[in-house]
Amino acid sequence: MTESSSLNGFRASLAAQATRVVVNGLVILLLTRFFFTPEEYGLLFLAISIFGSALLFSRMGIQKSAARYVTEYREIDPGQVRNIVRTSIAAIAATSIVVGFTLVVLREPIAEAFGEPALVSLLFLGFFYVLFRTLNNYVYTIFQGFNLIERSALLSICSQLGILVGVVTFAALGYGAIGGLTGYVVGYGLGTLVGLTLLSRTLRGYEATPTESGLRRRILEYSIPLTATGAANILYKRVDTILVGFFLSPVAVAYYTLAKQISDFVIAPADALGFTISPSYGEHKAREDPQRAARLYEMAFEHTILFYVPAAAGLALVAEPTIELVFGADYAGATPVIQVFSIFVVLQAIDKITNDGLDYLGRAKHRAIVKTSTGVLNFGLNLALIPTIGVVGAAISTVIGYGIMVTVNVYLIHTELRLAIVRLFRSLVLVGAITICMSLVVFTLVPLVSNLLTLLVVVAVGGGVWAVLALATGIPEVDVAVPSLPR
Repeated sequence: MTESSSLNGFRASLAAQATRVVVNGLVILLLTRFFFTPEEYGLLFLAISIFGSALLFSRMGIQKSAARYVTEYREIDPGQVRNIVRTSIAAIAATSIVVGFTLVVLREPIAEAFGEPALVSLLFLGFFYVLFRTLNNYVYTIFQGFNLIERSALLSICSQLGILVGVVTFAALGYGAIGGLTGYVVGYGLGTLVGLTLLSRTLRGYEATPTESGLRRRILEYSIPLTATGAANILYKRVDTILVGFFLSPVAVAYYTLAKQISDFVIAPADALGFTISPSYGEHKAREDPQRAARLYEMAFEHTILFYVPAAAGLALVAEPTIELVFGADYAGATPVIQVFSIFVVLQAIDKITNDGLDYLGRAKHRAIVKTSTGVLNFGLNLALIPTIGVVGAAISTVIGYGIMVTVNVYLIHTELRLAIVRLFRSLVLVGAITICMSLVVFTLVPLVSNLLTLLVVVAVGGGVWAVLALATGIPEVDVAVPSLPR
């Protein structure tokens, strides 16, 4: 892949990511502020969490396995590419139909288990959600296997714009949670249609040859460990929301979902930083220059904590007025959840610069073990804490599980690169001092917040104090250049 095409793909990926963030932000703001009650909002995302767990069984890791073999065979035997796509898309279509049909058949027992009759009609739509969401993700991932990142980005942008138009239209017409879910189905369906059209055109460049012996078996076998990794992701991203709905109510789901969505928005810069630098860890190590890789990670770590520790403290302090002024007083119950999730924001930011780096350093197996183990711990803590202390218990469980996972992952990075622990500890102390000073200023000003303008002023003042103190301390010392895009 040339430098030019790599850069174009990176730009397209960033554009798709930006579109996703903007669309999700608009959908959340419009639904919470204008169209949905907390109960309707909670019902919608409870259903989506149930579908998200079902996606594990509809995908089965097939899309990533197929992408891996497309990448391999388009170089060594292009004639097998069509066979790989045909085998994998047939398999994933079959699993999607079976899982979607199962949701429809079991919709009433599932709704009864949650004590929410309104879930029945939402679960009926689950057939279409699972089918289109699975095929959408399949085509998106396959394009990565072809190194056609621009086409993945185009599919993603079409899906997100379709979701925005569909959700807002059906919600504005007064269809409630069913309308919101229909909007998601429309968006993913549109993206799937665009993606399959582009995939058909892509395959025209590959001649069909007889299927290589054992190829279908290898595709399915390779999907098994990928399914296990997907299960760990669901333990962190979906099960907690489902358990909140099971033990509590849709309103509690609304509070928890809103808090989690806000934390996801805040984490976007760290996600981009991790995406950019992670391959360089393995590159420097392969060149027998682990010291430079260590300096690169240390710089990324210092940048991350310098930004996210004060930002998380500020988020916790202004959570209450932010929720009431931006999303409405009906969602005030999300305030304590957001305050707990402010810790999660810091942990997730560190994870973004650490997690993928372990793959490039050859520690993917250890990372998978750690993530699965802490995911199981998170599940157990949810079972214990949600019934006893409510929705905040789910947030605490996530923070504990993630905290252990991130700590172990940083240790694994240290064993590979021998980090300058004293330097990082010094940076943590300085960042802590900056955070305390900034927090005192913000804490003093928060009682003066009466409208959106005064809230923005308080945030700006806090940001100004942070910037001055950060420059005064001189951290982090930038003596390692941020790497260019991989070629």
